[in-house]
Amino acid sequence: MAGRERMASMDAAWLQMEEPANLMMITAVLWFDGAVDLERLRAVVRERLVERYPRFRQRVVPGPLGGPHWEDAPDFDPDEHLSTLRVPEFADHAGLEALVGDWLGVPLDRSRPLWHFHLVRGAPGGDVVLARLHHCIADGIALARVLLSLTDPVDAGTVPETWDESPEAVMPSEVERRPQAPGWLRMARGARSALRKGAEMVREPILAGDLVREGAKGAAALGKLLVLPPDPRSPLRGPLGPRKVAAWSSEPIELERVKAAGRALGGTVNDVLLTAVTGALRRYLGSREAPLEDVHALVPVNLRPLDVPVPRELGNRFGVVFLRLPVHLAEPRRRLREVMKRMEHLKRSPEAVVTSGVLELLGRTPAALERAVVDVMGTKASLVATNVPGPRQPVSLAGSRLQGLTFWVPQAGHVGLGVSLFSYSGQVTVGVASDASRVPDPGALVAAFHAELDALATLAP
Repeated sequence: MAGRERMASMDAAWLQMEEPANLMMITAVLWFDGAVDLERLRAVVRERLVERYPRFRQRVVPGPLGGPHWEDAPDFDPDEHLSTLRVPEFADHAGLEALVGDWLGVPLDRSRPLWHFHLVRGAPGGDVVLARLHHCIADGIALARVLLSLTDPVDAGTVPETWDESPEAVMPSEVERRPQAPGWLRMARGARSALRKGAEMVREPILAGDLVREGAKGAAALGKLLVLPPDPRSPLRGPLGPRKVAAWSSEPIELERVKAAGRALGGTVNDVLLTAVTGALRRYLGSREAPLEDVHALVPVNLRPLDVPVPRELGNRFGVVFLRLPVHLAEPRRRLREVMKRMEHLKRSPEAVVTSGVLELLGRTPAALERAVVDVMGTKASLVATNVPGPRQPVSLAGSRLQGLTFWVPQAGHVGLGVSLFSYSGQVTVGVASDASRVPDPGALVAAFHAELDALATLAP
């Protein structure tokens, strides 16, 4: 057993959650201006990924009592985790989306370290890197930071800015400065012990924005989650199949346009984006003649300070909140105000910490029990929504300028729809990944999102 390290319980939870029709895999699509040099890309991956973070050269093996462990992969060759693909010669943007959708349903090889990069040649405009990484390695916010650490600023005279921090400093809390008890124990003691004065403010990397975890007892928040009724029946919910589909903006959205709409309507960038997502769901459900009822989005919330480097051991450190999207409201301005009201309520909620503790506890339970609990929680939401800010300035990877990026986290609990928003160099890209049996035409949701942003932009103050 020499050289083996027990997997953290929350990481194990994501490993155990995986099923053939519901892979626990984080997928990123990066597109470039022109060709990417394969040998330079290999060198960057080797130096900045494999040599910096041990998890990328380790595989998962069962431990002496059955729990998963990390072990250095024998005869590990990083080049075996970087392969090339080619889209058909006359493929357009839709052809690239189809290729990515196909790979969303392909599991990673568990006999090897759980990641793979595909360099896609022949895509319209330039080469594409398709990155697939298992959630047991780390959470989405950490892996996004890791991927961006592979890049360099385009202007050699500028300071590398690989993460879009909020203007205010992110101060570690009293909890951050001392060794922490396991999440399940923190939850058992009640959220008060983990949420004392000076609680860490989670900056804006995830749609929930700045969540201040104050005061309320974790038991009350957990009870509220357990009695939350299932989401209404709709085309968004139901059994999942093996085929996945994906779509994203072929033309990115100017971030300044979103900010201008927020200034005019009295909301933040996140408020405007969430309102556009809600309106897009309303349009989509209406086109399917489905009831226009409110649905919940599972929103990951970062619990790791962004002012410190991602640790070498990576891992998962996040929670989720259930955000009820006001789909029933037809008027965009009223919808925006309701989104702001519900977001304000979540900012005072300890839900994220509570769900983090639940995930850590589930990682210690048998896989069958964990799946049953996750499935019950999954009935209470219809989609997963994430929003991650990237670099403010243009960056390059292996000498090629990055034009844009989109990514998706897994949809646990048999949720069949993921909506991702990623900002980079003054632009926002919306991406939709879904189970083909639930949302077979994700491009329709992307188009509806753009239409909703247009509607918000034309509203008078």
